[in-house]
Amino acid sequence: MNTMTHKGYTARIEFDERDNIFVGRVLGIRTIISFHGETVSELRAAFIIALEDYLEDCATQGVAPEKPVSGNLMLRVPPEVHNAAIVAAQASGKSLNQWAAEVLKEAAEA
Repeated sequence: MNTMTHKGYTARIEFDERDNIFVGRVLGIRTIISFHGETVSELRAAFIIALEDYLEDCATQGVAPEKPVSGNLMLRVPPEVHNAAIVAAQASGKSLNQWAAEVLKEAAEA
């Protein structure tokens, strides 16, 4: 997956072969922020403008902009998976949180 980042927000980038343009959409928030450009430079500029417009609109309306993530992740897993994860974490000398963060990071980067 191709991405761009600005001010902690990440956008997925795709090429629209039909229209011969790059298209981006900000990930991780409910608000739909999309943008496009014919070149990478145009795409990056459009991303920055779209995100800055979003942040400005939030300020004008007096609402806090959505943040891509809080850093808190709640999961529901079967008890046997939970137990296996705790055992694996303890075996590696880490807390479940540290171990899970490493495993999730590795999986996300794969």
